[in-house]
Amino acid sequence: MEYARHKTHVVHVGKVKIGGGNPIVVQSMALGTFIDPDDIQNSAKKYATEIIELANAGSELVRIALNSEEVVRSIPYIAEAISQEGFDSKILVGCGQYELDRLIQKYPDNIKMLGKIRINPGNVGFGNKRDEKFERVIEYAIKNDIPIRIGVNWGSLDKYVVQKLIDENPLSDFSNAILRKAVVVSALESAKKAEEIGMNPDKIIISCKVSKVQDLIAVYTALAQSSNYALHLGLTEAGMGNKGIINTTAAFSCLLQDGIGDTIRASITPRPSESRVTEVTICQEILQALDLRYFRPQVNSCPGCGRTNSDYFRILADEVNNYIEVSMPMWKEKSLGAESMNVAVMGCIVNGPGESKHANLGISLPGFGEKPVSAVYRNGKYFCTLHGNNIFEQFKKIIDDYVVEHYYLR
Repeated sequence: MEYARHKTHVVHVGKVKIGGGNPIVVQSMALGTFIDPDDIQNSAKKYATEIIELANAGSELVRIALNSEEVVRSIPYIAEAISQEGFDSKILVGCGQYELDRLIQKYPDNIKMLGKIRINPGNVGFGNKRDEKFERVIEYAIKNDIPIRIGVNWGSLDKYVVQKLIDENPLSDFSNAILRKAVVVSALESAKKAEEIGMNPDKIIISCKVSKVQDLIAVYTALAQSSNYALHLGLTEAGMGNKGIINTTAAFSCLLQDGIGDTIRASITPRPSESRVTEVTICQEILQALDLRYFRPQVNSCPGCGRTNSDYFRILADEVNNYIEVSMPMWKEKSLGAESMNVAVMGCIVNGPGESKHANLGISLPGFGEKPVSAVYRNGKYFCTLHGNNIFEQFKKIIDDYVVEHYYLR
């Protein structure tokens, strides 16, 4: 399905193209580890391990916090470690807050190894130092040809902008409407300042992060109507588990279907010991569900009911999902388009044959009281019938043969 995309400037971040109708980019953030000031090199290798895990999972950009001198000193070692795994340091996005101006001045050669810098207008500087520090950061980015993301967060809003809006609306309650307007005004005014300093609009990405779904939709709709900057979507502080996943999916889906958003990140809270790769998978699944990008074959399977025969169809669906997950890295290297394949695993005769015919490959298992045979369909037509106790092994070979026949590079 093709959606009309909001027209934005194209921003080049290393080899990644953001905006201008290019594929929507998946971004994540590394949690990071303690950087031992007495052992920067080995600490950096540990940090790089997480970055590599995220990149291998499909994160095209990985954000790191520039929150200390030790982290900035570790950048060359992180870059070296990830390059050994085939990743350029330009996949790294440096997130600067209060310390950014000072760190750029002290370690200019390290920070220019990054692909992009994130600036939070609310935290780059305060009082009469705010504009001065912002200008120095922008001038540094221009000099070193580094794109910036002006990243406003309603948890750290520019107090000057908020107060100005309150003064302009003295009879209004301090409501979400004011906050929505404040984040948009802060982002657009900061982008305008960056352009006045000399930065080209095709070097600017904007984000306005809020934590409520309707606020995010309203804010980004306003941004899309007011500018042509590339937009980074993020529902900040989305939460943990199903809450974070569902809220992020709801917000992103509404905006992406309206053509708004050029790069996305799922800002969910990982459970203890949970890998941050989960946030990459969430973004990929959202894009794939909307037919905007494809990352791995889709397995459709029914939920099961009284007609399905014991647990076998659920076991088979799980086996097929796991087999495709394991096989996809090899298919990615040898094939073109296998990620768009659709496979159906169905549990009875009611919807099984019909759903299987809609897929590239489908198998319809016997339901309760049905003849113990499993019909397989290929490209909408009956292909064969499987019997016996090793149906998964038989169906796995059919999947392999289909991938080789339809997707392998010749």
